Amino acid sequence: MDLDSVRTFVAAADAGQFQEAAAELAVTQQAVSKRIATLERTLGVRLFTRTPRGAELTIDGQAFLPHARELLRAADRALESVRPGSRPLRVDVIASRGAAAGLMRGFHRANPDTGLDVLMLLEIDNAVAALRSGTIDATFRAVAAPGRPLPEDIASVRVLDEPLRLMTGPDHALAGAKSVTLAELVGHRIWMPGIAPGTEWGAYYADLVAEFGLTIEATGPNFGSDALLDTIADTPALATFMGEHTRLVWPTGHGLRLIPVTDPTPVYPHSLLWHRDNPHPALAALRDHLAATTTGHDAPGTWTPDWVRP
Repeated sequence: MDLDSVRTFVAAADAGQFQEAAAELAVTQQAVSKRIATLERTLGVRLFTRTPRGAELTIDGQAFLPHARELLRAADRALESVRPGSRPLRVDVIASRGAAAGLMRGFHRANPDTGLDVLMLLEIDNAVAALRSGTIDATFRAVAAPGRPLPEDIASVRVLDEPLRLMTGPDHALAGAKSVTLAELVGHRIWMPGIAPGTEWGAYYADLVAEFGLTIEATGPNFGSDALLDTIADTPALATFMGEHTRLVWPTGHGLRLIPVTDPTPVYPHSLLWHRDNPHPALAALRDHLAATTTGHDAPGTWTPDWVRP
């Protein structure tokens, strides 16, 4: 069904005359007549009856009018959903409880009138493809794994270095420590079932293991953070790494400990990525907000892999 014909039908029904509808639509009266005739052939009914006073809706025209209005409203909503500046800003945050989600919550509080859609993609290749296709406007990543540079049309800026903490249950050997060094973690089992092969966070933890001789196990299915916390609380031999800005809630009976890691402190580098030609006006507002609300990077006493961009 041709939407121009539907729009012309609604204008003629409201005006009651083809001539007035033509003036409203900035077309000729002949064009209005042709569009109405085309719509009538498509529907197989007469929509108007010509009278000395103008054009009156037939019974079929009256029945079709509310549906025609809804068709036009649906078309307008469809256009707004993809038009930069009117559609929501689409941002990938990887995980709903992670630091990137917290950054977006802060942006939303500071810009409550800005439409926002938050998505969660997994692999960086999928996120970059979504940036290039326009499916999303921005994504939070650790830039890229070694040997896999970003395409030239993708820009990035480092926005947050998130310190890692050691999480243990109450009976773990390090549960009473005020802080632990990376050297003290050698020989302890660190369980992280969320590490996915081929991801940038997989590359990050692989480099952490290689440089400091840690034991990080990614065995078993990933049932989510709640199951991870249950297991850590009940298993004295296991610990896990948790980002300082990760938002988690657990029962008080778990007795979980969050212990700072030092000498050096491993930090996870969050960067914002976007397509250089993306015209969405809220994207610039997001970059300005992050620049104003996040701190510096590569602080003394911290560690990131060599492939992380400054």
